[in-house]
Amino acid sequence: MTYAEIIGWGKCTPPAILTNDDLATVIDTSDEWIQSRTGMKKRHVSHVPLSEIAIVASQHALVCAGVTPEEIDLVVLGSVTVDEFVPNTATKVANAIGAGSAAAFDLNAACTGFIYALNVASDMIKAGSVRTALVIGAEKTTRLMDWGRRESCVLFGDGGGAVVLRASDKEAGLLSSSLSTVPGTREMLQLTDAGMDLERREMKEVYPTLNFAGQDIFKNAVKGMVRDCEKVLEKAGIGIDDVDLVIPHQANIRIIDAVGKRLGVPEEKVIVVVDEYANTSAGAIPLALCDALSQGRIRPGMLLLMPSFGAGLTSGAVLVRWGDRLTPVAESDAALPPCDQTALEILQFAMQAARDHYGKI
Repeated sequence: MTYAEIIGWGKCTPPAILTNDDLATVIDTSDEWIQSRTGMKKRHVSHVPLSEIAIVASQHALVCAGVTPEEIDLVVLGSVTVDEFVPNTATKVANAIGAGSAAAFDLNAACTGFIYALNVASDMIKAGSVRTALVIGAEKTTRLMDWGRRESCVLFGDGGGAVVLRASDKEAGLLSSSLSTVPGTREMLQLTDAGMDLERREMKEVYPTLNFAGQDIFKNAVKGMVRDCEKVLEKAGIGIDDVDLVIPHQANIRIIDAVGKRLGVPEEKVIVVVDEYANTSAGAIPLALCDALSQGRIRPGMLLLMPSFGAGLTSGAVLVRWGDRLTPVAESDAALPPCDQTALEILQFAMQAARDHYGKI
């Protein structure tokens, strides 16, 4: 049987950091208010397009894996903040890293994008369509925030990560998965006036607004993630005690804690990085995976459970067995260009748009 082993990984976070205290200088909020509700302390803000974050993360993953760009058969980019719709941004990444002949496409499942992309690429390897794949989860969500709504604008950050998958006869990589949506929840988390609905654009001024029903999202997200985790474990024929680490979507600490408790997972088995990055949407799980590896929390043969949810509401979970590689074959010096602005300066235009629209933020 063919498996799709993860043999390389890499991440990219922009240098500009926006702390809770920074936000409190422009929004009616405080560090205590944000931390107590979300577990977040800061978030990264990008000064470059999403593609550049994806490119740097990919370059680190390729060098880590010891794989040349020409060996990549497939590039899948999980993201909702792509540079442009046509052509897709995955082809931009593929060309930039030297894998211009690879099949490449974007995948939009919101925050669930990375595990959806991981599932698709793994299945293509198992089917024999490709041998080596690059899977990316990255976002630049800070530009999409409605800065007139403090309950949601503080939640998101920019950044992402990538992994390299390769066909293997070892039982490693994605072992089982469950991907789904929660019925009747589509409008709970929705970015309106940001698509190609031209009729709506003609009827009123265009101002993208994030509809965010926090309590309803919480209940349905926890329910969906737990349900998909249980399905994944049942498919694999194992119990939750057999799982070595849970690497969940980093939406906020309350959702992470609730999922862990309902599954019966002790806190020490759950990877939490929401304090460092906030919610980076499709970039959250690959960032957490890279940090867990750098901190020595992953060992060969470990079973990793990765649940997520996103706008739609999409939901899903994957069970991954880690292979033998714990350290990179080599280190890449790829980096984003220098940034001479603070995070607040980068976001000044977006915040001014909120002032113009609402009269205040």
